Amino acid sequence: MPDLSHGTADDAAAVNALRSSVMRLSRRLKHQRVDESLSPTEMSVLGTLKLCGSATPGELARKEHVQPPSMTRIVALLEAKGLVRLEPHPDDRRQKVVRQTETAEAMLEESRRKRNAWLATLAEGLDEDEWAKLRAAAPVLEKLAHL
Repeated sequence: MPDLSHGTADDAAAVNALRSSVMRLSRRLKHQRVDESLSPTEMSVLGTLKLCGSATPGELARKEHVQPPSMTRIVALLEAKGLVRLEPHPDDRRQKVVRQTETAEAMLEESRRKRNAWLATLAEGLDEDEWAKLRAAAPVLEKLAHL
Protein backbone atom coordinates (compact mmCIF):
# COMPACT_ATOMS: atom_id res chain seq x y z
CA MET A 1 0.00 0.00 0.00
CA PRO A 2 1.46 3.39 -0.92
CA ASP A 3 2.38 5.83 1.84
CA LEU A 4 0.84 8.99 0.41
CA SER A 5 2.10 11.14 3.28
CA HIS A 6 5.59 10.82 1.73
CA GLY A 7 4.45 10.36 -1.87
CA THR A 8 5.29 12.29 -4.96
CA ALA A 9 3.89 15.64 -5.91
CA ASP A 10 1.68 13.80 -8.41
CA ASP A 11 0.25 11.64 -5.60
CA ALA A 12 -0.44 14.71 -3.46
CA ALA A 13 -2.11 16.45 -6.40
CA ALA A 14 -4.26 13.38 -7.10
CA VAL A 15 -5.34 13.15 -3.45
CA ASN A 16 -6.18 16.86 -3.45
CA ALA A 17 -8.15 16.60 -6.70
CA LEU A 18 -10.03 13.53 -5.42
CA ARG A 19 -10.95 15.26 -2.15
CA SER A 20 -12.06 18.41 -3.88
CA SER A 21 -14.11 16.69 -6.58
CA VAL A 22 -15.77 14.23 -4.17
CA MET A 23 -16.76 17.09 -1.86
CA ARG A 24 -18.10 19.22 -4.73
CA LEU A 25 -20.06 16.30 -6.20
CA SER A 26 -21.42 15.40 -2.75
CA ARG A 27 -22.65 18.97 -2.19
CA ARG A 28 -24.34 18.99 -5.58
CA LEU A 29 -25.95 15.59 -4.90
CA LYS A 30 -27.33 16.85 -1.58
CA HIS A 31 -29.34 19.42 -3.52
CA GLN A 32 -31.09 16.63 -5.46
CA ARG A 33 -33.45 15.81 -2.58
CA VAL A 34 -37.08 14.81 -2.75
CA ASP A 35 -37.98 16.17 0.69
CA GLU A 36 -36.38 19.55 1.34
CA SER A 37 -37.69 19.58 4.92
CA LEU A 38 -35.20 16.90 5.99
CA SER A 39 -31.68 17.86 7.02
CA PRO A 40 -28.71 15.99 5.53
CA THR A 41 -28.24 14.33 8.94
CA GLU A 42 -31.85 13.13 9.00
CA MET A 43 -31.43 11.74 5.47
CA SER A 44 -28.22 10.03 6.56
CA VAL A 45 -29.96 8.41 9.54
CA LEU A 46 -32.69 7.10 7.25
CA GLY A 47 -30.03 5.76 4.89
CA THR A 48 -28.29 4.02 7.78
CA LEU A 49 -31.58 2.44 8.85
CA LYS A 50 -32.13 1.30 5.26
CA LEU A 51 -28.76 -0.49 5.38
CA CYS A 52 -29.00 -2.01 8.86
CA GLY A 53 -32.77 -2.51 9.15
CA SER A 54 -33.07 -1.24 12.70
CA ALA A 55 -30.88 0.10 15.46
CA THR A 56 -31.03 1.56 18.92
CA PRO A 57 -30.56 5.34 19.16
CA GLY A 58 -27.13 4.70 20.70
CA GLU A 59 -26.08 2.50 17.79
CA LEU A 60 -27.31 5.15 15.35
CA ALA A 61 -25.36 7.84 17.20
CA ARG A 62 -22.15 5.80 16.85
CA LYS A 63 -22.75 5.06 13.18
CA GLU A 64 -23.56 8.70 12.41
CA HIS A 65 -20.74 10.09 14.60
CA VAL A 66 -23.05 12.27 16.70
CA GLN A 67 -23.64 12.45 20.44
CA PRO A 68 -26.50 10.30 21.83
CA PRO A 69 -28.59 13.32 22.95
CA SER A 70 -28.38 14.70 19.39
CA MET A 71 -29.52 11.36 17.97
CA THR A 72 -32.42 11.27 20.43
CA ARG A 73 -33.58 14.64 19.04
CA ILE A 74 -33.10 13.49 15.43
CA VAL A 75 -35.08 10.30 16.05
CA ALA A 76 -37.86 12.32 17.71
CA LEU A 77 -38.05 14.64 14.67
CA LEU A 78 -38.14 11.68 12.28
CA GLU A 79 -40.82 10.00 14.39
CA ALA A 80 -42.93 13.18 14.39
CA LYS A 81 -42.67 13.23 10.58
CA GLY A 82 -43.83 9.60 10.39
CA LEU A 83 -40.53 8.37 8.98
CA VAL A 84 -39.44 6.12 11.85
CA ARG A 85 -41.15 4.27 14.67
CA LEU A 86 -39.81 3.18 18.02
CA GLU A 87 -40.38 -0.40 19.07
CA PRO A 88 -39.44 -2.33 22.20
CA HIS A 89 -35.95 -3.83 22.13
CA PRO A 90 -36.20 -7.63 21.84
CA ASP A 91 -33.63 -8.28 24.60
CA ASP A 92 -33.55 -5.14 26.76
CA ARG A 93 -36.80 -3.61 28.06
CA ARG A 94 -34.99 -0.37 28.90
CA GLN A 95 -34.13 0.33 25.26
CA LYS A 96 -36.05 1.05 22.08
CA VAL A 97 -35.28 0.05 18.52
CA VAL A 98 -35.68 2.56 15.70
CA ARG A 99 -37.22 1.25 12.47
CA GLN A 100 -37.94 3.00 9.22
CA THR A 101 -41.56 3.33 8.10
CA GLU A 102 -42.85 2.52 4.63
CA THR A 103 -43.18 6.26 4.05
CA ALA A 104 -39.44 6.68 4.67
CA GLU A 105 -38.60 3.74 2.42
CA ALA A 106 -40.66 5.21 -0.43
CA MET A 107 -39.12 8.66 0.07
CA LEU A 108 -35.58 7.23 0.08
CA GLU A 109 -36.28 5.24 -3.07
CA GLU A 110 -37.63 8.33 -4.84
CA SER A 111 -34.62 10.34 -3.66
CA ARG A 112 -32.28 7.62 -4.94
CA ARG A 113 -34.04 7.61 -8.32
CA LYS A 114 -33.78 11.40 -8.56
CA ARG A 115 -30.09 11.44 -7.69
CA ASN A 116 -29.29 8.56 -10.03
CA ALA A 117 -31.12 10.32 -12.87
CA TRP A 118 -29.19 13.52 -12.17
CA LEU A 119 -25.87 11.64 -12.19
CA ALA A 120 -26.84 9.77 -15.36
CA THR A 121 -27.54 13.10 -17.04
CA LEU A 122 -24.09 14.35 -16.02
CA ALA A 123 -22.50 11.12 -17.27
CA GLU A 124 -24.02 11.68 -20.71
CA GLY A 125 -21.38 14.41 -21.11
CA LEU A 126 -18.57 11.87 -20.78
CA ASP A 127 -16.96 10.19 -23.76
CA GLU A 128 -16.74 6.37 -23.87
CA ASP A 129 -13.19 6.29 -22.47
CA GLU A 130 -14.15 8.55 -19.52
CA TRP A 131 -17.28 6.47 -18.87
CA ALA A 132 -15.19 3.26 -18.86
CA LYS A 133 -12.76 4.83 -16.36
CA LEU A 134 -15.64 5.93 -14.15
CA ARG A 135 -17.15 2.43 -14.19
CA ALA A 136 -13.74 1.01 -13.23
CA ALA A 137 -13.26 3.61 -10.46
CA ALA A 138 -16.69 3.07 -8.87
CA PRO A 139 -15.68 -0.02 -6.81
CA VAL A 140 -12.53 1.76 -5.61
CA LEU A 141 -14.52 4.81 -4.52
CA GLU A 142 -16.99 2.48 -2.79
CA LYS A 143 -14.11 0.84 -0.91
CA LEU A 144 -12.74 4.25 0.17
CA ALA A 145 -16.19 5.28 1.38
CA HIS A 146 -16.34 2.28 3.71
CA LEU A 147 -12.78 2.17 5.09
